[in-house]
Amino acid sequence: MADPLVRSTLGVPTARLVLARPERRNALSLAVMREALATLDAVAADPVARVLVIEGEGPGFSAGHDLAEMTEHRDEAFFEELFTTCVELMTRLHEIPQPVIAKVHGVATAAGCQLVAACDLAVASDDARFATPGVNIGLFCSTPMVPVARAVGRKRALEMLFTGEMIDAPTALAWGLVNRVVPRAQLDAEVDALAAQLASSSAYVLALGKRTFYAQDALTEDAAYAVARPAMVDNAQAADAEEGMRAFLEKRAPEWRNR
Repeated sequence: MADPLVRSTLGVPTARLVLARPERRNALSLAVMREALATLDAVAADPVARVLVIEGEGPGFSAGHDLAEMTEHRDEAFFEELFTTCVELMTRLHEIPQPVIAKVHGVATAAGCQLVAACDLAVASDDARFATPGVNIGLFCSTPMVPVARAVGRKRALEMLFTGEMIDAPTALAWGLVNRVVPRAQLDAEVDALAAQLASSSAYVLALGKRTFYAQDALTEDAAYAVARPAMVDNAQAADAEEGMRAFLEKRAPEWRNR
């Protein structure tokens, strides 16, 4: 049996999805993305998982789509399936109830950069580099630009897209592509601490908050409030909201019921 292209750890508070093609710099082939989608579905259904960490095995996070595969298959049907699966993968990250943290080292380019931007949070090592370099090979990064532009803004996204140049980790932090940058030796500890912090909150409240955030994110202010207000009403009636407020008033740690 062939080795898995994606390794996963389930049944624990911090679930893991590891891209496991280091010899191909974790290129996002069609098979890799299908396995990743199956893993995301398993994480979503896992009653124990509170947070998901996505990382890459070997020297880098992900170099994007598998160009060898794309030059081998030149028909429209393949490209339709490839990019539809990619979009499904990126949107599924927003649909699962758990917060998703990208743990980034080395290179994250093209669809790999897209994956970082699509995750809810991202922590990078100080050696990480990011790019949307498709313009340099005649394949504009049209799907990667969707989450990247939403993370860094129009002017910075267009600079990345038009030039294809790498940006370093401090620039990615300043531009909003990642949340934190730490020395490479501290990456594991930083991600573990952040995941543990998130996992200590109510799973019900995190899921509701994540769902509401993405539902209102692209709306006008009035429309966004129309989504957020009923979410607050529902949340305020939840058992965990009552427990959290009582615990605060009583100066004790809350005991979440996750409902």
